[in-house]
Amino acid sequence: MNQTVTSTAISTDQLDASFSALFEPRGILVAGASTHPGKFGFVSLHNVIASGYAGKIFATNLEGVEVLGIQTLPSLEELPQGAADLIFVCTPKSANLDLLRAAASKGVRAAFLTSAGYGEAGDQGRADEAELVELCQELGILLVGPNGQGVVSTPAKLCAQIVAPYPPEGGIGIASQSGNFVSSFMNWSCATGVGVSRAVSAGNAAATSVGDFLQMYSHDPATRVGLAYVEGVTDGRRFFDQMRAVAQKIPLVVIKGGATAGGAQAAASHTGSLANDDRTFDGACRQAGVTRAATVEEAFEAAATFATQPLPRGNKVVVMTTAGGWGVVTADAITRDHDLELIELPADLREAIDAYLPPRWSGSNPVDLAGGETRDTIPKVLELVASHPQVDAVVYLGIGIQSNQARMLSEGPFADEADVERIIAYHQRQDARFAQAAHDVSLATGKPILTATELAVAFGDNAGPATVRSTGRLCYSSADRAVTALGHMWRHSRYRILRDLPLIDGCPEAFLPTGNLLGGSVSSD
Repeated sequence: MNQTVTSTAISTDQLDASFSALFEPRGILVAGASTHPGKFGFVSLHNVIASGYAGKIFATNLEGVEVLGIQTLPSLEELPQGAADLIFVCTPKSANLDLLRAAASKGVRAAFLTSAGYGEAGDQGRADEAELVELCQELGILLVGPNGQGVVSTPAKLCAQIVAPYPPEGGIGIASQSGNFVSSFMNWSCATGVGVSRAVSAGNAAATSVGDFLQMYSHDPATRVGLAYVEGVTDGRRFFDQMRAVAQKIPLVVIKGGATAGGAQAAASHTGSLANDDRTFDGACRQAGVTRAATVEEAFEAAATFATQPLPRGNKVVVMTTAGGWGVVTADAITRDHDLELIELPADLREAIDAYLPPRWSGSNPVDLAGGETRDTIPKVLELVASHPQVDAVVYLGIGIQSNQARMLSEGPFADEADVERIIAYHQRQDARFAQAAHDVSLATGKPILTATELAVAFGDNAGPATVRSTGRLCYSSADRAVTALGHMWRHSRYRILRDLPLIDGCPEAFLPTGNLLGGSVSSD
């Protein structure tokens, strides 16, 4: 019998000391700080300060000048013993070996290297990289990179990276061989409001791989889902074992570059990776219970859904819509998924809905309200649908329509008239109420309710999508994208059910019943 639980929480001191030094440092040293705003040594120091990091901040500069209010040290000899756990390296490759030796003597336990010219740069670069790895092993320093972009840890308010952005705090743990993909995922986080716990660019992954970070995330109380970009793996068996171990604890979403011959060639020149056979990788993901996404948008939205929605206990879906056409295309999307089922509306549920909607409503699934919604209709119908024992998930369409009209009223020549002001406020309150109801009903029933509207991107301040965002959840820009995310959730849930693994919930505040509540038959992959 499956048991529903929340993510296992462990104390920070239970984490590996090296990873703690990277993600929860008592102090950080930026090596190679610069007064030039275009240099990595300036940008990275700025980002550490601007993110609100509360630990001690140190920086080195050969001239010992002041940079961004920090009095730099001309050498590491002046760093107080034990004052910094993490060194963020922006110096040329030629200086790094001596720099790391000096850092280790001062108690530094983790090093992030932005320096390029290593494994991605040919035979000599690979030899230099091997020497770097050997030295860090001798010194007992966790090496991240080289050729990396940076590390983010929102619980520590740490943004040590050579580019923007800094995302809101949340439950997504990001690990990537590409720094640009770290930025992409965090940009999506900023756009949607669904936050990030940790993020790291592994760069060449000379000593610490994407799989290593994902394993750490699976034990991290701040992380509810892993999100990764990989281009290739040197030890396929080890990576497979890591993915499988992670997916048994938290959902794991992966996007892989080098899926084609052209992409594989590009990967080799990017991070020095050898892209593996794509079909083999795809099969390994299915066996390990890993969600593989085709695009960066799909990957982030899958991770955001895992992080904020309860896992479905079955595949039976009801669509609720304020307009018929949206329901039709959503029914198509659910049918194309193959693993999801657009169920026939149970007779008792249809009769219950009859009491709240006019006779013209669809009487079937999709539940087309046909313009019959009133102040209390949508919250009540959502409750009726989601609480029904034969329904496992709901896709809710049409939120924000009233507020979109309110926007036009507010921009028109009659906005100051009292009656118009009253209607504007009413429309906005209604959409906010409907969005809140979707969140509250989902928590009360322990079932995912996914809202979708193009207004999420057309007018992000619309009261409907804005309220969805305020609840911490994702408002999808189309029904197709909502259904894709739901399909990923169900397949991961099915994986856990078939293996009698706990159904780990993505929204920790939810009350979820115990027991196997699978609404239909379960088929293996």
